[in-house]
Amino acid sequence: MPSNRFPTPHYVAPVRDAVVTVDAVRVDDKPRSLWADAWRDMRRRPTFWVTSAVVFVVVLMALFPTLFTQVEPSGAGCALSNSNAGPAAGHPLGFTLQGCDIYSRIVWGARTSLLVGFLATAIGTIIGTIMGSFAGFYGGWLDSLLSRVGDIFFTIPYVLAAIVVMSVFSQNRTPLVLAFAIGGFAWASTARVVRAEILRVRQADYITASRSLGLSRFRTLLSHALPNALAPVIVVTTITLGAAISAEATLSFLGLGLGSQVMSWGLDIGQAQSSLRVAPMALIYPSIALTVTVLAFIILGELLRDALDPKARARR
Repeated sequence: MPSNRFPTPHYVAPVRDAVVTVDAVRVDDKPRSLWADAWRDMRRRPTFWVTSAVVFVVVLMALFPTLFTQVEPSGAGCALSNSNAGPAAGHPLGFTLQGCDIYSRIVWGARTSLLVGFLATAIGTIIGTIMGSFAGFYGGWLDSLLSRVGDIFFTIPYVLAAIVVMSVFSQNRTPLVLAFAIGGFAWASTARVVRAEILRVRQADYITASRSLGLSRFRTLLSHALPNALAPVIVVTTITLGAAISAEATLSFLGLGLGSQVMSWGLDIGQAQSSLRVAPMALIYPSIALTVTVLAFIILGELLRDALDPKARARR
């Protein structure tokens, strides 16, 4: 068979001059975290800035009430000669039935409402996080037991339970007792959210890697599972705070709050209902302050929930 001395020629098609464009990749940019994406989304929404301004003013009012008014809200600042009187110089909102300045009582009442609301929310969040994280991470009989306990508390209206508790402790009505009465029965919804998130992150690769490195289940829960499940908990906490403030006002309105010696929006609303026909503004102004505050916290929580959800951001 004759050998082929010369190689078979290969023909190459002519290459035309062409400009090839390649998208530039910026390797120096660090990937943004979930919270960075959430902040980038929220700061573009005017509602976020409005609600944040309201929350900031209310918190500042609770911490430093003398920055907003120099009038005594009770005692020497009240005069029966001003009973149900209208606005006057230095008293822009008028007076209550006892002759106290309405604006001053609203400013000082913010401290009680926010204090009880924050304490009740913290108590409910701590209990709910502990119950939900242990139930979701360990599973088995512990999950069944803690879930059934949570179902029992979930069926109990926490406002009704707080009424019973404050009636029993009628001689010891302090902000801490009132916060325990509210938060001690309002943790079930937080526990459900935490349990669901722990069940989701429990299947992640970093949890398996942590266990393979020899970390105990409890340490893995604290170091890896729980930090990655806190985003929805923060959202629920923000919304729950508004509900706790509303619950405190409800108990004060019913006369089961901290007593008449403490300024509270709910207490002022309850005291003003007797003079609603002749002086309705004494009831309307504290109601507006309560409504705006609770609504601001709820809207802020919903904005945070949407910002932390990539699917919700994609739909907008």
